[in-house]
Amino acid sequence: MIGNIWNIVLYHPLINALAFLVSIIPGGDVGLAVILLTVLVKIILFPLSQKSIESQAQMSILAPELNKIKESGASKEEQARLTFELYKKHKTNPFSGCLLILIQIPIIFALYYVFYKGIIFNSNVLYSFIHVPAHINMLFLGILDISGKSLFLAILAGVSQYLQAYYMPKPAVSASNTPGSFAESFSKSMTMQMKYIFPFIVAFIAYRISGAIALYWITSNLFAVGQQLYAKRHDPLVIEALPVEEQKLIQEQKKHE
Repeated sequence: MIGNIWNIVLYHPLINALAFLVSIIPGGDVGLAVILLTVLVKIILFPLSQKSIESQAQMSILAPELNKIKESGASKEEQARLTFELYKKHKTNPFSGCLLILIQIPIIFALYYVFYKGIIFNSNVLYSFIHVPAHINMLFLGILDISGKSLFLAILAGVSQYLQAYYMPKPAVSASNTPGSFAESFSKSMTMQMKYIFPFIVAFIAYRISGAIALYWITSNLFAVGQQLYAKRHDPLVIEALPVEEQKLIQEQKKHE
């Protein structure tokens, strides 16, 4: 039952979209099709991911007021009431960011699965109006074979993952994250792992599986970096959540444009 839903709603539409892209791209370059499909999916998910970024920014803006409530010495019940009123006043749902991320995860995993399973177009999974591409070229730009391992693309995947972690929105500072606390240590540890360890894991996985997976990761990460940079320059809520020094720098850059 779950497998049928997965195939009908996610896997089959994506593999058919990939087959269509390969068939219309000159020379049947699968690498270009992988990039285009990844970008298309990211564009479709753009509103959700943008809302998630804004939700994180809103929580960062409210962090000082939340800290005041926690440090007020009020009872747990009173703190809960004041926190609820603060969220209501600013029309903020602290769980909306997580919910939006959870909605995206199945789609991202399905896209990953399309490339992980191998670029094989079987007529039994293609729609009646989608034909098996006449030309299937696994040499990306006529240079890199993405059907097998590619050390070059794997390294680029790792680098792109580092950039994605570098530009990732910083979590809101909580009153519980006092210097030396477990929360602060855990937060720093997770940030360090995402920034310096996970890129190596991504590069290793990309190398072990195929160049297609590496190309998917590179495209997805670079799109996320571009979206974050866009939000920092054009989204008022995200800009407001930035440190004052960074806000001034952005304002100066806009004046000279």
